[in-house]
Amino acid sequence: MISNNSHLSKIFMDFIIRKGNLTREKADVLILNAFEGFKKFGGATDDIDKALGGYLLSVAKEDQFKGKLGESVVVRAHGPISARRVLIVGLGKKEDFDEETVREASAVSLNVCEQLGAKVVVSVLHGAGNGKLSPKISGKAIFEGARLAAYKFDAYKKKKNKPTVKSFTVVSTDGRDVTQAQAGLLVGQLGVEGTIFARDLVNTPSAQMHPSELVKLALQIGKESKGKIKVKVMDKSACDKAKMGAFLGIAQGSDHPPFFVHMSYRPTGAKKHLALVGKAVTFDSGGISIKPAEAMYTMKLDMAGGAAVLGVFKILARLKPNVIVDGIFAACENMPSGKAIRPGDVVKAMNGTTIEVLHTDAEGRVTLADALSYAVKQKPDAIIDLATLTGACMVALGEEITGLMSNNPKLENKLLTAAATAGEKMWSLPLEKNYKRELKSEVADLRNIAGRYGGALTAGLFLQEFVANIPWAHLDIAGPSFAERPINAYTGKGGTGAGVRTLLELLRSF
Repeated sequence: MISNNSHLSKIFMDFIIRKGNLTREKADVLILNAFEGFKKFGGATDDIDKALGGYLLSVAKEDQFKGKLGESVVVRAHGPISARRVLIVGLGKKEDFDEETVREASAVSLNVCEQLGAKVVVSVLHGAGNGKLSPKISGKAIFEGARLAAYKFDAYKKKKNKPTVKSFTVVSTDGRDVTQAQAGLLVGQLGVEGTIFARDLVNTPSAQMHPSELVKLALQIGKESKGKIKVKVMDKSACDKAKMGAFLGIAQGSDHPPFFVHMSYRPTGAKKHLALVGKAVTFDSGGISIKPAEAMYTMKLDMAGGAAVLGVFKILARLKPNVIVDGIFAACENMPSGKAIRPGDVVKAMNGTTIEVLHTDAEGRVTLADALSYAVKQKPDAIIDLATLTGACMVALGEEITGLMSNNPKLENKLLTAAATAGEKMWSLPLEKNYKRELKSEVADLRNIAGRYGGALTAGLFLQEFVANIPWAHLDIAGPSFAERPINAYTGKGGTGAGVRTLLELLRSF
């Protein structure tokens, strides 16, 4: 049994993997599966169908259930089956079956069970048989899909979400499969907890999630780690002494004071060193270059990069990777006021680079200039930043895909592999050196905006100026960090926790 201690989300569902016999399991719903294009069932589904005298197959054909991914059919159980209902969920085409399929199928199952008002749910171990997926991966993916699908943010609602599913049990007849699946569950638990933590932070209104709140959360994570994670907090005065003129220039328009946070995890004997940098603008009005009203409705999301870093550090001490990890973010608001930075003002970053701020709504890259410069001083083997940086990336890749830019092919490939394993969509974009000319300023070393076209690329090129020669990757999560509509069965509207599971997968292999 596992529990979740995220920021706001409540514990509600016991998740267990054990040995058992599916025909004898007392449950409101028994979850089985089928591949697309089946003529007869296989594995556990076939066993249950035979026990019911072919009734499952008959109902599936009658209801035109094809086994497509996301498709399901519910059958009333009877006879030798102890469960009240049987739910058959589609796995899609067998040749396309993978870990992400299991997440989606598990999420679909959980959603259907909620609609049915089920309290006790029992599931087959998807993919461990005909799917030829390792039980460890299957156990991990089933938990991730079900728990993430069950997520609801109702902290500000009078009527709270009251999910019906109280127990979700995965059953296998093979004790060895159970042992492996339980190991996968423990891995999945950490990824889900980090993701939900980040979702909660992004979904919380900016009035309650201002820079000082991020500081409190970072300090709390450090306290919970029992000394494994150190937290350094720099206030405005300390940032000024460190010559963080870029970050402070953006922050100066808000009444909420800015804070620079450095979290560090340093396991004994670790030889590899990774720095994670998150954009943490807790509300982005656009500043003097103010956004249209409708473009501000969701601007609480602009700290999603910082939320992802916090989500990773939330579980880092329990994940125990043999890697030194720095978590860095510059937390502030971007607000219009008599104190705010003006278009045309020049600021100096920590590394000495001067920046002409021509557009105050291109603020994230300016705050990241100091955050990346600080990361360089930690001398890591690699730097990864996550930022809700450009609408241009959304134009190029849509709302579901992270844009990846990197100066190092090896790091780029590692991130693409980690994202694919985590079920997070990511696509490489070029750092076209000829486009650097668009960042030339007449009065400073750089300007913070370029021409009309290639906005995601020129933003990446701007950031590259602050990473020295260290292997670096930039993740533009402007699209996938916040869902305006459900992305899949386990990612509904609101904050998604984008990047957390990818980074955790990377840390396991870094």
